[in-house]
Parts: sequence; C-alpha cells; structure tokens
Amino acid sequence: MENRITRKLTLGQDGNMLVMLLAIIATVFCLLKFLQMGLFLSGFETSWYYENVFRYFTLPADLGDLAHRPWTIITYMFSHDDPWHFVGNIIWIWVFGYIFQDLTGNQKLVPVFLYGGLAGATLYLVAYNIFPGLRIATPVASVVGASAGAMAIAVATTVLSPGYRIFPMINGGIPIWVLTVIYVILDIAMVPGNNTGGHIAHIGGAILGFVFTKQLQKGNDIGRPINWFFDWIMNLFNPDKNNWKKTAKRDFHYSTKGVEPFKKIPNITQKRIDDILDKINQQGYRHLTEEEKDILKRAADDDA
Repeated sequence: MENRITRKLTLGQDGNMLVMLLAIIATVFCLLKFLQMGLFLSGFETSWYYENVFRYFTLPADLGDLAHRPWTIITYMFSHDDPWHFVGNIIWIWVFGYIFQDLTGNQKLVPVFLYGGLAGATLYLVAYNIFPGLRIATPVASVVGASAGAMAIAVATTVLSPGYRIFPMINGGIPIWVLTVIYVILDIAMVPGNNTGGHIAHIGGAILGFVFTKQLQKGNDIGRPINWFFDWIMNLFNPDKNNWKKTAKRDFHYSTKGVEPFKKIPNITQKRIDDILDKINQQGYRHLTEEEKDILKRAADDDA
C-alpha cells in the first residue's frame, strides 16, 4: 500500500498497473487479429495462421511441445483468439482489478495476475499428463487466455474484502463474494465440457488468488520478487538510478537547497497501522488522507 504520486507505469513505482495490464492484453489481441486478417487477405488459409503463428502463443499440454516452446507459459495468459473470450476477461480484470488495486495499491495487481496464470498453467499441465481421461488428448490440447489470472484477481479481491459491494443501485449493492462464488462454481461444473483445459487453469488461478491474499494478511508479500525483478529491469534503462551511487555523496554534502536541517518523524504504532487497514477495507484506499498514505508508505519501507 503506497502513496500514489506519479502516474509512471512501472511495477516498482506508483502508477495505474490495471491500465497497463489491460493495455498489454488488448495490444496482443489486436496485433494477432490484424496479423490473421493480413494473412487471410494475402491468400493464406486460416489453418496456416493457427499452425504457424497462433500455436506459438498457446500453452501446449504435451511436455515435449512445451520444451520446444517454453515461452508459451507466459504468452498464453496474454493471448486470445475468440473476441468474446477477450472481452469477458477484460471486464473481469477491470472490475475486480479496480477493487483490488484500490484496496492494496498498485504493486500487488500484476504479481497476482502473473502468479495466477502460472498456477493455472501448472495445474493444467499436471492434469493433462496424469489423469487418463485427459492424457489421451495431450498431443493436441492447448490452452490460451487471461482467465486464470483474472480468476486469481477475483478470488484475491474477494478474500481480502468479501463485503465490498458493486452496483449500489441494486438493493444497496451486490457483495463481490456472490459473483466470485458463482464464477468458481460454474468453472468447476464446466470442467467435463468442451473447454476442460481452460476451466482447470481457472481453478489453479483461484487457488493462487486465495493463497496470495492469505499470505498478504499474514504480512508475507509473495509478489515482492516480481516487483524486485521488474525494478531491476527498469533500472537498467534508467540513467538516473544507475548514477545514483556516483552522485549521492556529492548531493549529500553540497546540495542543500530546499532541504530542512531536521524534521521530527513520529513513531508508527501497530495500532495506527491496523486502524488505517480497517479504513481501507471499509472505504477503500482512495479515502485515506495524505498523512495516512504516508504512514503506510513508511511502514512498507521499514518492512522491505
């Protein structure tokens, strides 16, 4: 939970990660569809696109194929073929992602989405390579879509604040736990259907979302390694960060413009933090005062 000051879209700094995530998913979808249309207009059969382009974005159930296309364990969660599948995932990520980011800040959303996608991929691969009823389809089965990540976000949000209500015009609002329970039950019920692999992946995402929030409530931010990794990537392309060590000593001794010689900062008590967290659960992050946001920022820095 951090103070949102800038709008720069980086994982390690303040900004709207929900917008960034949706933009990436939408961009990949549009690029693939434009490519498919271009190939069709150029005289290529539709099957050629799926066999020579789209299959390199989908996650195969066969471990041998996965060994030749290991990157698909990431690309599959950002790719879609069916427009309605794409629109549905965008809506779910937007609705639950907005609430989750409002409650926790911007540094938790992308990690829970990525972890959810990886958990969904893992459960999918295990199921298709263990259960006899699924193993027969392993050579031709594949899965694609952001649904596992969307499910992880939905469950993580629900566990964090089950009483959060949406659509207030409908009898005071609908608790999000109702939508999530329906979502999960439908996924479980549809496992024997046509999209077995997809629904199994969704269940993996749901399990991850539950674990993520439970660990967060215990004070364990399992998404921190992902933020560290992206911080490191961004710092490689940020000259100001790379030159910090060279200029820090000079700035400390010689750059005193606008710097107060001494500022007393009160200690942060656990009760104060708990009161702020309760306020977030009841009203949302955006209702915090600047002082309360600063306290959470300092508490997070102390824990880092």
